[in-house]
Amino acid sequence: MRLKSVYDRLYSEYGRQKWWPADHPFEVMIGAILTQNTAWTNVERALDNLKAANALSADSIINVKHNALAKWLRPSGYFNIKAQRLKDFCTWYVEQGAYKQLKHKHSVALREKLLSVKGIGPETADDILLYAFSRKVFVIDAYTRRIFSRLGKVSAEEKYDVLRLMFEKELSAETVKMYNEYHALIVRHGKEVCKTRPVCGGCCLRTICKRQGVKG
Repeated sequence: MRLKSVYDRLYSEYGRQKWWPADHPFEVMIGAILTQNTAWTNVERALDNLKAANALSADSIINVKHNALAKWLRPSGYFNIKAQRLKDFCTWYVEQGAYKQLKHKHSVALREKLLSVKGIGPETADDILLYAFSRKVFVIDAYTRRIFSRLGKVSAEEKYDVLRLMFEKELSAETVKMYNEYHALIVRHGKEVCKTRPVCGGCCLRTICKRQGVKG
């Protein structure tokens, strides 16, 4: 079973997903941090609060009082923690010269710098690299592990970077646009069909799935 064939089936089933929904790269970065441990609909509400307060900028987030920022972020959950994470990230972002300077860094170096920021783990860093900086980095999330373990491609126990590099090696000939689309399609399929309790009937991957009907 080839990763490209899975992509083709998902794309045929769902079509283009048009990810990541944002007006500019900085909004993508903030959204990637806020989406930790919550649904995207909740992140959208928090982003709307920041926009309504005219505070969706690094300088605004740095300078606003913690309590005010936490209030705007409340819909995203863990709002006090996330308020501090955004302040830490924005301080680092400004110190690094913001997007104007960071966009020139090599992907490996930029990833290392992102991972040095408190509160940013591999998945969040790769979300930022792929969707804000258009780098060819494959994002691994819980949906990826679930779907591809059921397909028999992975065990779901591999470390994050082992899986990431496996996907990137097999899909090395593909484009950033394809990586973007593939991750979005995996998320959609994981939410709608390949759930914790999967809905196998009519699944576009059913004929290549090794664990049809698995529960959990």
